[in-house]
Formats: sequence, structure tokens, C-alpha cells
Amino acid sequence: MCIPWEHVPGSPIDHDVRLFALSTCGWCRRTKQLLEELGVEYYRVDVDLLDSGVKDEVVAEVKKWNSAATFPTIVIDNQKAIIGYEAEEIREKLS
Repeated sequence: MCIPWEHVPGSPIDHDVRLFALSTCGWCRRTKQLLEELGVEYYRVDVDLLDSGVKDEVVAEVKKWNSAATFPTIVIDNQKAIIGYEAEEIREKLS
């Protein structure tokens, strides 16, 4: 599967940051704003804007990290997931 990631430019950091979000989710918007305030480079996908076939595959990927498939879900270095808007944890992991 090829997830249609949107690259968000920023300062390169020593982490690969992937954000699964919904375009209509307030917590997702706050997470995007926080990542941009931190100035980090990251990749994001708004799952609700995907075509149904791709959306199903992406939701299956989210469930690997977050069995409830809730948003936002941030995956760092393909090793650690942060579920929900956890500003302090996000800052700690990416600073």
C-alpha cells in the first residue's frame, strides 16, 4: 500500500514523524498547529479525504498503532505512537 502522505516542510529532525488525522477534527488541527509551531518536518494524511479503497487500507495501518483507530495518531520512527492530542508528550519526543 502506498499512503498518499503530504509533506510538511520544517527543520529536519532525527525522527520520522507521521500524522494520521481527520480534516474535520479539532484535536487533529491542534496537533498540526503544534507540529508546525515546533517547526519540525513531518508527513500527514487526512484519512477522511481519501477514496474509500485507500481509506480502508490506511485505517488498517492506523489500527496497527491504535486499535481503536482514533485520531490524531502520530507515529514516530515507525516505533512509537502517540494517540490523541498529547502536547507535552509530543514536545518531549520531538524536542
